[in-house]
Amino acid sequence: MKRIILSIAFTFLAFTATFAQRFAYVDSDYILKHMPDYVSAQKQLAALSDQWQKEVDARFQVMDRMYKSYQADLVLMNPDMKKRREDEVIVKEKDAKDFQRQKFGPDGELAQKSTSLMKPIQDKVAAAIQAVAEAGNWDFILDKNGEVIMLYANPHYDKSNEVITRLGLKPGVFAK
Repeated sequence: MKRIILSIAFTFLAFTATFAQRFAYVDSDYILKHMPDYVSAQKQLAALSDQWQKEVDARFQVMDRMYKSYQADLVLMNPDMKKRREDEVIVKEKDAKDFQRQKFGPDGELAQKSTSLMKPIQDKVAAAIQAVAEAGNWDFILDKNGEVIMLYANPHYDKSNEVITRLGLKPGVFAK
C-alpha cells in the first residue's frame, strides 16, 4: 500500500513539476525613469501640452470677453444685432472647443505626438524584457505597475535591474 501511495505521490510531483511555470516581474516606472529618452519625451510632451493649453485658455478668454460684452450691450441692441452677436459668440465658443479637441482629444495632436515619441521607447523596453525572459528561462514576466495586482512579490524575482542593464543603462539611480 505504501508503494502505491508513494508511486502516486511521485507521479503527481513529476506531473506538476513538468507544468510548473516560472514567474518574474518588473517595475516599468522604475525602468522608464532610467531612460534618458523617456525623460526627454516626457519633458517635450509637457512643454507642448502647456503651450497648447495656453492657446486654448486664450481662445476661451476671447470668447468670454465677447459674451460679457454682448451681455453689457444687450439692452441697446435690436433683435437683428442680438442674433448676429449671439452667433459670433457661439462661433467663437465652437472654434475654441474644436481647437481644444484637435489638440487634446483622444485622436488629437498631443495623443499622436505621445504615441510617436513613446512607441520606440516601449519597443526597446519590450525587447529588453523579452531578452531577460529568454535568458532567465522565465515563462511570464508581469509588470508591477500594470493592471495586474500583486499583493506580494519576493524581490528576488524583480528583474527590473536586468532590463535596465539590457538597455545599456545603469540601474540603481532611482529608488523604487
